[in-house]
Amino acid sequence: MNKKEWRKTIKSALSELSNETYHKYSSMIKERLMNEPFLKQCGTVAITISKPPEVETRKIIEELWRLEKRVAVPKCNPESRTMDFYEITSFSQLETVYMDLEEPIPSQTVYVSPEEIDLMIVPGIVFDAKGYRIGYGGGYYDRYLPKCSGRFISLAFHLQIVDELPKESHDIPVDIIITEKSVINCEHNRREQNEDNP
Repeated sequence: MNKKEWRKTIKSALSELSNETYHKYSSMIKERLMNEPFLKQCGTVAITISKPPEVETRKIIEELWRLEKRVAVPKCNPESRTMDFYEITSFSQLETVYMDLEEPIPSQTVYVSPEEIDLMIVPGIVFDAKGYRIGYGGGYYDRYLPKCSGRFISLAFHLQIVDELPKESHDIPVDIIITEKSVINCEHNRREQNEDNP
C-alpha cells in the first residue's frame, strides 16, 4: 500500500476504538513511558497536544511537570509548513487554532530551540518496527527533526504498527515506539536488518 492507503486503513481502525479502550490504552502507554530509564535523563521533552484518536498526551504532560521536566509543544506555520516549539507551564497558555489544534501562545511562552530538546515525541498515524512512520501529510516533522540531536520516540496504539512501510531517503526513523503492549526498540531492529542485508 502507498502512504495514502495506509493512512486511510489505520484511521479507519482507530475510529473503531471505544472511548473506554482509548483511555485505558493511553494510560498504559503513559505508564510505560514514565518507567523508561532514558526519561530520567531528559531535561526538555517536546510533545504535541493530542486529540483523539491520537494517544492522549495531557496526562503525560501533567506527569512531566510533576517530574520537573521542561515541556515544549509545537506551533505550526501552515504557510511555510514549518514549526517552532515553546515551553508551556500551564494548559492556559494554549489557544485553539486551525483544524481545532491546540498550540502555545508565543507571547505567553518561552521559545525552545531544537538544540535544547532532549526527547522528541514524534506523532504519526502508522509505524513499522524499524521506526519509520507515516504522519499527517504536512511534513512538519520531516523538516524539523534534522535540526535536533536528542532522542526520537513515538507513542502509538498497537494497531498502528505494521510490518513494513514505504520509505524515502529523507525519512528519519524514531528510536523507540511505546504501545500499550510493548516497548519496540527500533534502533535494534534497524541494526538487525542491516546485519541481514550487508
